[in-house]
Amino acid sequence: MLAVPDSGPSREELRLLAGGEPLLSLERLRAGYGRMEILHGIDLVVAPGRSLCLIGPNGAGKSTVLHSIYGFTRILEGTIRVAGEDVTRISPNQKLRRSGVAYVLQDNSVFPDMTVEENLWMGGYLMDRPQQAKEAAERVFAKYKRLADRRRQPARVLSGGERRLLEISRALVMDPKVLLVDEPSIGLEPRYIDMVFEILTDLQRQEGKSIVMVEQNAKKGLEFADVGYVLVAGKVARAATGRELLEDPEVGRLFLGG
Repeated sequence: MLAVPDSGPSREELRLLAGGEPLLSLERLRAGYGRMEILHGIDLVVAPGRSLCLIGPNGAGKSTVLHSIYGFTRILEGTIRVAGEDVTRISPNQKLRRSGVAYVLQDNSVFPDMTVEENLWMGGYLMDRPQQAKEAAERVFAKYKRLADRRRQPARVLSGGERRLLEISRALVMDPKVLLVDEPSIGLEPRYIDMVFEILTDLQRQEGKSIVMVEQNAKKGLEFADVGYVLVAGKVARAATGRELLEDPEVGRLFLGG
């Protein structure tokens, strides 16, 4: 197991690794659930249009980082900023509407008895007018013919990959700047895993989305991401480019099956 460092990478090292001015940043974040502290002083920096993948053993706090950014945990100390604005204590709805942070959940979160179209409309529930959500849904359909062909069908008929595409697309209705993506490959066949990562690559490179991802398939996640953080016991044990972590023998032995 990787040793848990006393300090880990410095904040300046993380800023340099981010490759630009921070869009999303965490500073000395301590957070958890109830009385249980899971994160012990996490720093994180993501620049606009860049991607970061969190890897590490089960229980390291990877999903808790996403939960904390979005507002699902108890923040004990530290700061979360988006585009320089302190968003540490605002609600998930405010994070989405005001700060442009969207969360694609790990669990199957489509509404199976609603149509594909109705599921997309639900992504705009914070918009001022229903028509805005419908217009945003049409932009999604124009981009993803696979969903457009099934727009009137109940979501329960979709394949696993199509459901994941619908979940990602629903998060796009509000045109977020930051996408938090929890285990995009979970439960999917290999062909659908490739499809989902192609979609995420397109969103980053063509639409300039910043993506923070937790991915149990560490090899796939690091191949995708510009930057990787290795979390151990609620701390950042190591941070480097995705490529550097892929080539790190110790990371390979522990997380990549090498």
